[in-house]
Amino acid sequence: MPALKYRTIFEAFSTMAEKYPQKVAVYFLGSSYSYKDTLNFSEKFASGLYKMGMRKGDRILMYLPNSIQFIVSWLGIQRLGAVPVPISPIYTAFDLKYMANDTGAKVVICSDRNYGYVKQALPETQLEQVIFTGLIELLPWWKKAFDFFADKAPKGKVEKSPQVSSMRDVIKRGVNPAPKPDICDQDIAQIMYTGGTTKHPKGVPMSHGLFLVSSEEQLDVRNPLFPKHEDVILAGSPLFHIAGQTCSLATVIVGGGTMIVFPKVNLDAFFDAIEKLKAKSLVGVPAFYRMILEHDRVDQYDLSSLSYCFSAADVLPLDVARRWTDKFHLPIYQGYGATETCGGVIMCPTDRESPPRTMGLSVPSKQIRITEQEGVDEVPLGDPGELLVHSELMVSAYLNKPEETERSFVTIDSKLWYRTGDIVRQDENGFVYFVDRTVDAIKHKGYRVSASEVEAVLQEHPAVIESCVIGIPDKKVGERIKAFVVLKKDVKGVAGYELTKFCRDRLPAYKIPQYIEFRDMLPKSKVGKLLRKEIRSEERKRLET
Repeated sequence: MPALKYRTIFEAFSTMAEKYPQKVAVYFLGSSYSYKDTLNFSEKFASGLYKMGMRKGDRILMYLPNSIQFIVSWLGIQRLGAVPVPISPIYTAFDLKYMANDTGAKVVICSDRNYGYVKQALPETQLEQVIFTGLIELLPWWKKAFDFFADKAPKGKVEKSPQVSSMRDVIKRGVNPAPKPDICDQDIAQIMYTGGTTKHPKGVPMSHGLFLVSSEEQLDVRNPLFPKHEDVILAGSPLFHIAGQTCSLATVIVGGGTMIVFPKVNLDAFFDAIEKLKAKSLVGVPAFYRMILEHDRVDQYDLSSLSYCFSAADVLPLDVARRWTDKFHLPIYQGYGATETCGGVIMCPTDRESPPRTMGLSVPSKQIRITEQEGVDEVPLGDPGELLVHSELMVSAYLNKPEETERSFVTIDSKLWYRTGDIVRQDENGFVYFVDRTVDAIKHKGYRVSASEVEAVLQEHPAVIESCVIGIPDKKVGERIKAFVVLKKDVKGVAGYELTKFCRDRLPAYKIPQYIEFRDMLPKSKVGKLLRKEIRSEERKRLET
């Protein structure tokens, strides 16, 4: 494993800020923030949190979109030695309550537009303080003045109280630096949530050392193309996701480069930023690249500054890869990782051509093992098998989930391995190829959706007695979510629209089924276990006809 350069994430960022104080660290909504500015905001935010009673090890929910506020608060929490818990800004109060209670968080940082969900969740959680921020809160005064008169930025309604503070107020309180915490590379740096096979998302605690090594490796892949400190990366992936962090945020933490962030996907704004700021790197999911290729105005912009385009979170369709290369004369490099592995496990090298469809080669800090499904014996080279991953600094357990931990982590020859649940094969040159997914997880627009979670929500409806959820292959988004539902015998008049609306109140948008099919019964084994494989097989045959 590569030697650690830094003990903690904030130490790494502070080193970059000391080396490049006046250099732009972040571009956000047309404004630039130097390393010195970002460090100053983060230090003051940490001090403000300290005055609120936050200490080393305390968990703080981050319910924010991609923004300078996300970066400042994430770094500020790191400076304090507390533990950020980044969650998707499109989660509902239902998800927020679960994650607040699962982590024991006392503080949540949210956008003003999400305050309504936070207010709903507060009575059923241990949350004591709310810190809210508006989209333009950290912009220069003159831009905020313009917005005041033009009323352009979307805003949410927030009720001020002793329990509720603005991010700006917290920063203003941070006059004196917070005490430096005694933390090291083995301490928990953050808790990220991942989907999978369970009813609820699983919390993944990852250490400073693991995050830093993974981030360095992700950036090292680009070394043959340009030095790290010269990179200007457009973050097309969300920062609450591990790919967004180790691919994009890492540029600022350990690379000394510049990051461009937007609160939501706006392709014309992305194109304009790439052209004007001469972005070198672009990171996104396969659906993101397809959207760019199919955008009517893409040819009106000069995107020739791009040197490194990276696709993660799902398998890149071959036709998208070919069309991209034909149009822009550069490849889309692929990779494979998981939240449990802190991102990259397998990466396509940039100093040589990779075979079609490959995810790349394993990175130095990770060992891979391809075994019989749910077994420990390795399969012959070239044969498909389940991918297992080991690293010295690896995650060893899920938060508060011993059964899931036992199912997903296994000790082989005195080493702890993570079972990915994905079927892959490896060729004689070490290149790894994705074959299939064994777990009941659905990849939709790069998100990992738990079939069990959606089924559990459907079964909460008073008219539903059984449900089964699967992914339907789709070229544009990877998989679409389809639910098969059995209603109670005495129920009439319940339509798919009603169930969709029921899910919309309890699930984020990307987890809501796009299709609902009603059935009299669902296939089961002799012991009563739901047979998703049979339903998947039926759907595949239907698609082939």
